[in-house]
Amino acid sequence: MNLSRAVIPGVVLLATLVSGCVVDQAVNTPSRLIDPKAGSSTNIASLTEVVEANPSDASAFNMRGTAYGRANKLRDALADFDRAIEIDPNFYQAYGNRALVHRRMDNLDAALTDYSQAIRVNPNYESALVGRGNIYRLKGQNERALEDFNAAIRVNSGDARAYHNRALIYQVQNLHSFAVEDFGVAIGLDPKAPEPYNGRGVSYLATGDVQSALDDFNQALALDRDYADAWANRGLALETQGDSNKARAAYNRAMQLSPGFPPAKEGIARIDSGKPPVRI
Repeated sequence: MNLSRAVIPGVVLLATLVSGCVVDQAVNTPSRLIDPKAGSSTNIASLTEVVEANPSDASAFNMRGTAYGRANKLRDALADFDRAIEIDPNFYQAYGNRALVHRRMDNLDAALTDYSQAIRVNPNYESALVGRGNIYRLKGQNERALEDFNAAIRVNSGDARAYHNRALIYQVQNLHSFAVEDFGVAIGLDPKAPEPYNGRGVSYLATGDVQSALDDFNQALALDRDYADAWANRGLALETQGDSNKARAAYNRAMQLSPGFPPAKEGIARIDSGKPPVRI
């Protein structure tokens, strides 16, 4: 499953609750499983040799563009995806990869255009359906986002990303029972991803099931101890249970990981002032 918090910060939901934002990656591989050398200078140099030996091979430019993206050399990545598409205007994967780079550069309209072009070429390209759905979600066009996530699930009912993202839409719509169900499916498909646990915990907390929420936040943190969103959410669950000391510790840890993190900062301020925890 393609989940990342490195590209886009966690989305604030339900007052101070935060649910991990999901981002489609340039390749169909979980970001936490990608070879860390994929964007290394050595790998890029090797791919450059391939490009120079095959200047009319769109796939070679697409591969190097992906490596540039991993190395955060976004302008170079764009240039390679541009060239791949120039060589092969129907190279739908290159459109999808270029869309991701545009998204990382906060060029949402350009990303939307590229995802849509990828889908025109291949209506069953599920990564583009999930990617475009996320762009619609960021733009607040939730019904269009839902249509894309539903389409991705029809193409591949085993795509955990689509269930996770559809659950985020259900949360915005206060359909928490549906969100819990979709997060559960995502967890079943990829139990080592921390984000669906955090997301499901948000919906549990919103419906008053504080202990289940706390269990999910704890599981998310067992999978990723540096997950600031989950620490802040754990703090709110503990605060709701009346355990101010542990809540403060959780909020402080979130602040260490993400200085000035608003949900954690607000939680500490509530504890200091003696105000009751946020009610969803």
